[in-house]
Amino acid sequence: MTDRALAVVRAGALTTVQDRGRPGHAHLGVPRSGALDRPAADLVNRLVGNPPETAVLETTLNGCAVRPRSTVTVAVAGAPCRVTVDGRPAAWGAPVRVPGGALLDVGPAVSGVRAYVGVSGGIAVEPVLGSRSTDLLSGLGPPPLADGTVLSLGRPAAVHARVDVAPQAAPPDELVLRVTLGPRDGWFTPEAVRTFVSRAYRVSSASNRIGLRTEGPALERARPGELPSEGMVLGAVQVPPDGRPVVFLADHPTTGGYPVIAVVRAADLPAAAQAAPGTPVRFVAVRRR
Repeated sequence: MTDRALAVVRAGALTTVQDRGRPGHAHLGVPRSGALDRPAADLVNRLVGNPPETAVLETTLNGCAVRPRSTVTVAVAGAPCRVTVDGRPAAWGAPVRVPGGALLDVGPAVSGVRAYVGVSGGIAVEPVLGSRSTDLLSGLGPPPLADGTVLSLGRPAAVHARVDVAPQAAPPDELVLRVTLGPRDGWFTPEAVRTFVSRAYRVSSASNRIGLRTEGPALERARPGELPSEGMVLGAVQVPPDGRPVVFLADHPTTGGYPVIAVVRAADLPAAAQAAPGTPVRFVAVRRR
């Protein structure tokens, strides 16, 4: 049995394997998946000396605990949290040496939602359609981690970074999402469109990797009925029958029949991954290009 492995001691609320996803398969009904906060995932890979496409762990809210079978370098970033090695405090946002058999504990998020754990060599589960990402919608990739899961690790590619603490964006106190209106904004009354880009919403606790759901004023339709199913893109803001906007994230369905009132700029989506339930949300319209 190889010593390049990681045993899961505490899986947490939802810990998955994620990399840069599997784009390009929407015509097969396969979402892109991948790390919701890609800058944080890229950062932990840089800190431990991995290439950017290497698979990492994505935790949700209450972290996880793992035990490597051999000495590894790890880095934790994304949602700020307490990091310990065998109960002793360790750095967050910096490379940390974890001896074989020691317990790395990634604690609950102090703010934000998702922490990312990079390990030298990366998580070496079998790729599916070119990606090691867990996809909660289609079920592709490895299942969410459970206590007792053992994950194979790859071989380190490079020496880890030499930094004390790497700078990174803080989770948002208010989530501001720049949107381009359309393609189906005409399905809503002019007042509903004004409400969408002027009133405050809040992140719903029902949010997940598929979509960020909101609570707030319902958007009134100008047209009854539903659309024939059409293609959906990352960042699409779909409005279901209850009138509350849903921002599609990495595991979103590739088609849908509810109208899309707008699309969020890709650069704003990592912040959406770290917006905790109750965070205020504003949609800000920008000009079509």
